[in-house]
Parts: sequence; C-alpha cells; structure tokens
Amino acid sequence: MKKVLLIGAGLAGSEAAWQCARRGIAVELFEMRPARTTPAHQTDHFAELVCSNSLKSESENTAPWLLKEEMRRAGSLLLEIARGTAVPAGHALAVDRAEFSRKVTEAISHEPLITIRREEVTQVAAGQLTVIATGPLTSNALSQEIVRLSLDPSRAEAPAPHNNLYFYDSISPIVEADSIDMSKVYLAARYDKGSPDYINCPMSKAEYDRFYDALLAAQSVEQKDWENLNYFESCLPIEEIARRGRDTLRFGPMKPVGLKDPRTGRIPYAAVQLRQENLRADSYNLVGFQNHLKFGEQARVLSLIPGLEYARFLRFGQIHRNTYINSPALLYPTLQMKAHPQVLFAGQICGVEGYVESIATGLMAGLNASALAAGGEPVPPPRATAFGSLVHYITQAETKNFQPANITFDLLPALDRKVRDRKERHRLQCELALREFEEWLRRSALPAALPVPAAAEAVPFLDSA
Repeated sequence: MKKVLLIGAGLAGSEAAWQCARRGIAVELFEMRPARTTPAHQTDHFAELVCSNSLKSESENTAPWLLKEEMRRAGSLLLEIARGTAVPAGHALAVDRAEFSRKVTEAISHEPLITIRREEVTQVAAGQLTVIATGPLTSNALSQEIVRLSLDPSRAEAPAPHNNLYFYDSISPIVEADSIDMSKVYLAARYDKGSPDYINCPMSKAEYDRFYDALLAAQSVEQKDWENLNYFESCLPIEEIARRGRDTLRFGPMKPVGLKDPRTGRIPYAAVQLRQENLRADSYNLVGFQNHLKFGEQARVLSLIPGLEYARFLRFGQIHRNTYINSPALLYPTLQMKAHPQVLFAGQICGVEGYVESIATGLMAGLNASALAAGGEPVPPPRATAFGSLVHYITQAETKNFQPANITFDLLPALDRKVRDRKERHRLQCELALREFEEWLRRSALPAALPVPAAAEAVPFLDSA
C-alpha cells in the first residue's frame, strides 16, 4: 500500500490521519508549528480551536446535528473527543478548547502508523498521494505552491485561484468569569432550549444606543494593503455589521429574541450572550463579537455592556486571513484535484466554513486517500446526505463568486414530495440522509476500519467499537 503524506494537523488533518491509520495506511503528518507559528494559534497542539469553542447545535433534526450524526456513524475520532471534553452550552456542543486539542494531540501522537514531522512544507509532488489540510492560516510559501498546482496547462482557460485564495475571518474576545458583574446579568438559553448555560447581558434602548455609537466611533487596527478586506459574510466583525444600520446588531449577534429576563419577565431591547469557554468555567467568550478594533478600543467599548464594566480580557478580538481554494474549479466530489488526482484537499482550505464541516471533510479525505492507497477508487457520498451535500456545494457552486459555506438544509436536495411543515420536512430529510449514508458505508469500496489501536487508550472515552 502507498503511504499518505498529510500536510497540516488541524481539525481536518488530524481526522484524516486517524482515518487512514485505522485502515492500516501509514501516514506522514506534517505540522509547521512550533517551528513556524501563525498570527492566531497560541499552542503547538493539534486541532487547536482559534475562534469559537462551539461545534454548533446538538438539537435533533437540525443540519449541524445531521452532519455530526453521519460523522459519528463513520467513526470520527475528533467528534468523540469533542463530546468527551464538552462544556455546558445549552443545546450546542461546545468544548474546553485546551483539553480538546490536548486529547487530539495525545491520540494522534500515540498512533504507531502516524509519523509526525514538525516542519513546514513548501512543495507538493503531484504524483505523491497527499492530503492538504493546512486550514485558514496556510503559509505564504505553500499558498504559492497550491497556486502552481492549480494552474492546469492542459486547459484553454486555467483557473486563477490566486484571485480567490482567501477571505478575512475574525476571533471573538474572552473574559475572566469572576470579572463579570453577575448582579446585572442572567442565565438563560434562547427559547429555553437546552439548559440555561449562557450568561446574558441585557440592554435597554439607551444602553444599546450608547454602545452602538461608541462602536461606530472606535478605531480599527491599521494594516497595510487591507483597504479592501474580503470578509466571510457569516462571520463579519461586529463593527462591519453595525455600519449596515442601527438595528442590524439587534437582528444579529445581539438578538434578544427568546431570551426572557427571569427577573423582569420581559425580553430586553438587546442582549449580549457569553458562552462558557472551558470545563473550569473560569472564562467566557462573547458570542458573535468578533471584531477588528484596536485592543484599547475594545476594552473601552465592550465595557459599556452591562455586566462587563470591569471585565478582564484574556483575549481580545482579532482578524486573521483565511485561505481557501476555488474548489468548484479545482476539485472532484471526492476532494481530489482534477489536474492531480493524487492530491486531495480537506478542511477550510477546500471551501467549507466551520469546525464540524472541517472535521467532516477531513474524515472524507482520509477515507478517500485510504481507498487510493489500497489501489481502489474513492466513492463520493450520496447527494442526499449532509456529507454529499457539502461536497456537492464546494465542487458544483458558481466559480466566479465562490465563498465557503456551513452545512444548512439549503444545501440538501428537496424531498420528492412537498411537505409544508418545516420541522417535519427537516425530519424526513434527516431520515433519508441517514438511511442513504448507512447504505453508502456498507457498499463503499473503502478499506474496512481496523479496531482502535491500544494506543488510543490514552483517550479513555473513545468508543473502540
């Protein structure tokens, strides 16, 4: 069998490496940290979560739940670790990010079929079976190498991925728990879904107006050549959202709907939600409050939020470049390059947005690389599944204005009959997706997974079935 070279030990790369190893495929896993760091990472651990600590909804028959359920049935290592390091987050799956990445690093490092190389990769051999999973912070040198691979001289019109190789993503601030004035906030989950694990900072109209005006007047970080920042629409900095109108924040990250204040019995004019950051519950992140303001300005403006007047910030919001390729022009639904089928992409670099989506594409790339290493042919997941719908989008979308996407029901195909009730329609879509996913797992020509190696005992909650 061939050896698989895997570049990047983030969420997608770690999952892909594990899936290959479980099928008896040797992996050489390259990770440039700590030899070379990035603007957003803080450790040298694998699968470090640099933005939020949430892996989205666990509510049954939602699109994020469906994707995670398919991942569970396919034997995702990282999903099991996420559930074993979960922190209270209402109906969402959120993790202690430090414990999560430590557990992933431990499991991957103890796998005998995975050889770890702590060095930067700047060149890719088109004929070598390789998975590129370098994530949103791919180095400049490797980005240029990807551009070179993407230019197919056999085509009359070669794609130009360098024109669409990145957008800008943002990181939310984190505050110390004991610096929050709990007399001004309350615990609740939106619409009382799940346990009341979010801290909610309610605002009156006067408080909201004062915060809004201060936010618009705050100074952003100055960066050369960033005059025309290309933001991902679903992760805009709060100041960018605010510039679209006075009420945009109240219909976005500060939406109070479903957050009744138990002390007054009323829904506030606006609300800021804080989500528990780790198992010790000693820190909380401001949900949806990613921004590009100077640190001093953040401290000033965010202190106008009720309950955060004297907050101590463990991390301020910031912005980082998020690299991705023009996947519809470059990839097959198996995540293989059209011009170089021995090279696969996974994670955010292949055009998905979100932690769960990144892990899922890593799982798919691991399965497909395993099939290629064993001399077989990868089989794309069915279109009706969350896996299949995700890869269908990133490989079939319009190439001109391609942007990364999260998993939503909009990506799944419509049912063959009209169902007016939305909840019932989603339930039927999930039922169909899981049925077809199970069938795909059974009939796929992929190498069968081996039992979890004894080394995985370092992860005591991992299901070895």
